[in-house]
Amino acid sequence: MDTIWVVLIALGALIIGLAIGVFVARKMMMSYLKKNPPINEQMLRTMMMQMGQKPSQKKINQMMRAMNQQMDEPKKKK
Repeated sequence: MDTIWVVLIALGALIIGLAIGVFVARKMMMSYLKKNPPINEQMLRTMMMQMGQKPSQKKINQMMRAMNQQMDEPKKKK
């Protein structure tokens, strides 16, 4: 009878630990991506040139603004 309780407590602790770990990892990843965005202006400029477009600064600024708004959307939904 005592072994059942030990196993149940261990499983409960494991599930709680996994849940907390997922939330902490998600929070850390979001803050990392906020500080180090995966795409910067130079990358956008290079991609547009590879696609055959001549990138103007106005167009690059619009795309960066749109990408930043997309990154901020999940925070606003909460």
